[in-house]
Amino acid sequence: MNFIDQQKDFYRPWVKFYGKDTPPNLEYSDKTMFGVFYDTATQYSDYNAIDYMEKKITYGELLEEVKRCAASLAKLGIKKGDRITLCLPNIPQAVISFYATLALGAVANMIHPLSASNEIEYFINVSKSKMLFILDAFYEKTKDLNCETLQKVVTASAADYLSAVKKVGFALTQGRKIPKVGASEKTMTWVGLMKLSEGVETPKIDEHPDNKYSDTAVILYSGGTTGTQKGIMLSHLNFNALAAQTVAHGGPSFKPGDSMLAVLPMFHGFGLGVCIHTSVYKGATMILVPRFNADSFAELIVKKKPTFMAGVPTLYEALLRKDRLAKADFSETKGIFSGGDKLPHDLKVRFDEFLKEKNAKVTLREGYGLTECVTASALNPEGAAYRKGSIGIPYPDTLYKIVEPGTTNDVPYGTDGEICIHGPSVMQGYLDDPEETATVLKKHPDGRIWLHTGDLGYIDEDGFVYFKLRIKRMIKTSGYSVYPTQIEEILNAHEAVSMSCVIGVPDDLKIQTIKAFIVLKEGYAPSEEMEKEIMRYCEENIAKYQIPRIIEFRDDLPTTKVGKIAYRVLEEEHLNLAASS
Repeated sequence: MNFIDQQKDFYRPWVKFYGKDTPPNLEYSDKTMFGVFYDTATQYSDYNAIDYMEKKITYGELLEEVKRCAASLAKLGIKKGDRITLCLPNIPQAVISFYATLALGAVANMIHPLSASNEIEYFINVSKSKMLFILDAFYEKTKDLNCETLQKVVTASAADYLSAVKKVGFALTQGRKIPKVGASEKTMTWVGLMKLSEGVETPKIDEHPDNKYSDTAVILYSGGTTGTQKGIMLSHLNFNALAAQTVAHGGPSFKPGDSMLAVLPMFHGFGLGVCIHTSVYKGATMILVPRFNADSFAELIVKKKPTFMAGVPTLYEALLRKDRLAKADFSETKGIFSGGDKLPHDLKVRFDEFLKEKNAKVTLREGYGLTECVTASALNPEGAAYRKGSIGIPYPDTLYKIVEPGTTNDVPYGTDGEICIHGPSVMQGYLDDPEETATVLKKHPDGRIWLHTGDLGYIDEDGFVYFKLRIKRMIKTSGYSVYPTQIEEILNAHEAVSMSCVIGVPDDLKIQTIKAFIVLKEGYAPSEEMEKEIMRYCEENIAKYQIPRIIEFRDDLPTTKVGKIAYRVLEEEHLNLAASS
């Protein structure tokens, strides 16, 4: 299938900046994501699919594991349209359970493995999930869940797919700290789940005729225009198109047997769409990194020499520090990409210089996108075509334009406005929220449905896109999207807190870190002990990456004319204070 007809009568000046191997229009698979995986796994069965802590799993072996998992899920009653929540880091079970879910026509509900108990409960309830996969180390979070639809919790161990030697080492170190999880009516281990398929003739799981590329495949989460958590419904086509576009624009030389260093987590569109499914699409090896640590990550780069890497700006900043990559050789690297946050120009310059010193033929390429279109939908060209300050040119079959904020009226090239996107990776809509969906997916006078990103920017006459700021209120820290209103709601529920305001403040490593301004209720006084108490409360109720790192007590907070807390005033105060110090 193709989208050529949708591109007619739309001026695309950026096409002339595509490389000779990047066509402006592509053909897309009419299969599901599992169908694409199945084709790859059968065609390249002897190629390594997963490299996990020195344990290698071929595509043929991975397909058999996916079949076993799918058979076990079917035995537990999972069928087409059911939702399964995956709360796992980048370990083999995450990949296996993901494609097994899709094989049955079920929907994968992807959430952060460090989510707090109340967040897990929310995500299960809002998606009406029947099953939850979670790391055994976090099993305690599931004990008090109040979820009517949840029928089974499956715990996976980081050691399940380790080699015998490493499994012993894990048991003697990290494994000793993890309480054993016993089987019960609602709980079973990964090993126990896979045993359900024993004695059952695993069906030849192929592309089931009831499964369609237009079906919802995945639910990811983002803030929508209101800053509250919204389930983003993405189809099989969305991901398959993203994979084809990423290869065409970002890695035309990408071939079976190449490798992708998969440090970005699978609950993230960038991690799932680029690191995992694009690798599967091309038959590449996914080097799974379950937890980011700059030193161990650098060690993997030196040792594994991955063909492709994708990460957030903070990752590349961390890699440059402490001479971590002194022994690295990038001569065989085909692509290094940055996304999830704005890439500071100074960091790009420094990393490009470093790459040149290490024999690289490529540069660090910045992309732009959002979860509502899976991940990247624009990418900077390689080499001389790069333009300072631009986040790149649109992917093949993807259209960009700028409109006057709050309208569908186009503005001229070079004029600031809201960035809008049209293309095959644009979401189906927000889960059970047609009103919010209608605020971001709008039919324009040209007859096309456009995604309104909530981001302010402009496009130059050559079609290069420039991002300036977010119209909607959001903090980006270490590549994660954090929505202040969510944190404020939790802070304000503390018995000692009268009101709060959360902002992002500049941070050399994280780009932004989270700061909370808090006004205490009468009878409570600011103190070191009070700060510790609030931090303890945050650790119990907020995901780790969303916890404020700085707390400042105030007698009151600035407000707007209509009485809303003026968070921009606090942002400006912090910047002015930092500039004067």
